[in-house]
Amino acid sequence: MPQPLYITNSLTRTKELFEPINYPYVGLYVCGPTVSGESHLGHARPYVTFDVIYRYLQFIGYKVRYVRNITDAGHFEEEGREAEDKVNEKAKLERLEPMELVQKYTNIYHDMMDALNCLRPAIEPTATGHIVEQIGMIQDIIKKGFAYEVNGSVYFDVTKYAQGNDYGKLSGRILEDMIAGSRDLDGQDEKRNAADFALWKKAPEQHIMRWNSPWGEGFPGWHIECSAMASKYLGSPFDIHGGGMDLMFPHHESEIAQTKIATGCSPVKYWMHNNMITINGRKMGKSYNNTITLREMFYGGNDVLERSYAPATVRFFILQTHYRSTLDFSNDALQAAEKGLQRLLNAYDTIAKLNPSATSSVSIEKIESDCYAAINDDFNTAIVVAQLFEAARIINSVNAGTEQLTAADIVLVKKLFDDFLFQIMGIKQVQQDNSADLTGIMDLVLEIRATAKSKKDFETADKIRNTLTALGITIKDTKDGAEWSK
Repeated sequence: MPQPLYITNSLTRTKELFEPINYPYVGLYVCGPTVSGESHLGHARPYVTFDVIYRYLQFIGYKVRYVRNITDAGHFEEEGREAEDKVNEKAKLERLEPMELVQKYTNIYHDMMDALNCLRPAIEPTATGHIVEQIGMIQDIIKKGFAYEVNGSVYFDVTKYAQGNDYGKLSGRILEDMIAGSRDLDGQDEKRNAADFALWKKAPEQHIMRWNSPWGEGFPGWHIECSAMASKYLGSPFDIHGGGMDLMFPHHESEIAQTKIATGCSPVKYWMHNNMITINGRKMGKSYNNTITLREMFYGGNDVLERSYAPATVRFFILQTHYRSTLDFSNDALQAAEKGLQRLLNAYDTIAKLNPSATSSVSIEKIESDCYAAINDDFNTAIVVAQLFEAARIINSVNAGTEQLTAADIVLVKKLFDDFLFQIMGIKQVQQDNSADLTGIMDLVLEIRATAKSKKDFETADKIRNTLTALGITIKDTKDGAEWSK
């Protein structure tokens, strides 16, 4: 590894040298989706962020076990109304069996992640596939005196745990402030304290998804699934636990508490959290009517979007900002990212045309070193992108004859793009389609447009240009006629 890697640890709020617990092995757990509906733009950020982390750790030689769960047994919320099981309720709405519903949205989720070029995790466990492990962990917590059963439901005793532990350290909250934010199902009157959270819930008569347990038929709480699956596949403690900042409380805070009691140690060495995506300065959410699904991003069909955007553009847009900073979506920002990415891809294609000189007028080694410094400084992809733009400028200058590169530096600048843009940042390299068929079609389209302009039918000419632009084809009018590029 050229330089040491530093990670911002959410638990300590400091940037720490990354030292895996069992070198060269790294355990990485990321909270996956609740598959009761389609993944949206906000979901893309953590999965792209931790895909880059996964890629880079492997790139520098670590053997990474990446675990990302699928929540298919409900997802419990309290937002001023009686909490509901999202899977259960959505299955009724769509008239599907619950497992039919979660399979449908799991398939869509996988399709969207593949489109974004996110590598599949090493293990992708489901909540429903690990009921036995969750029950076993709950029994252990009860045995140790930190959970209690009431009327077929089991709750974690937060107040007792907080007497000798630092519950709230991750999220920076104090116990008294957590009551309002506690997520649970109905049954607040059953709990000893309002901040206690459900480990297991008795299933009401109308609840479809239910399992036998020592406490009767029911289903697991939200937090216990990640503790059970992370412990099973990564042990305790393991190296990195990731997710969005919105999961710090109550989900990750509760994970720490219940796993610490069950295993006897704090479960994670480095906690990492990405920030949110906003839309034109506003938080994205159903209440704001501004949620954009990934399918809408890629194929259109949402009024917030002026047009659809390629998955590579969306991925590049996300990586232009450091993962711990807020990322604001707008059509202008996506279109700027699209142009920026195309500039880098065009520069990469130009490398093969460069003529080497005896000496170099610029240092590619310095740019490479700066890229490593940025990625090793808490995965700062924003600075990596800036360095790649500088490399693109140099490539274009060399091609124009205003700067020089040796043959060795030309090889190095290609390697810079191969390593950082394609392998580490995961931008899928798509070859430009300049086939004879497309050229012939475009010649015909431009001829039709020229005829329309000659007849002063500017409405048709503009419509052709705008439609082609939306398809990613740029038209440039010159004194010798129109030219196109894709």
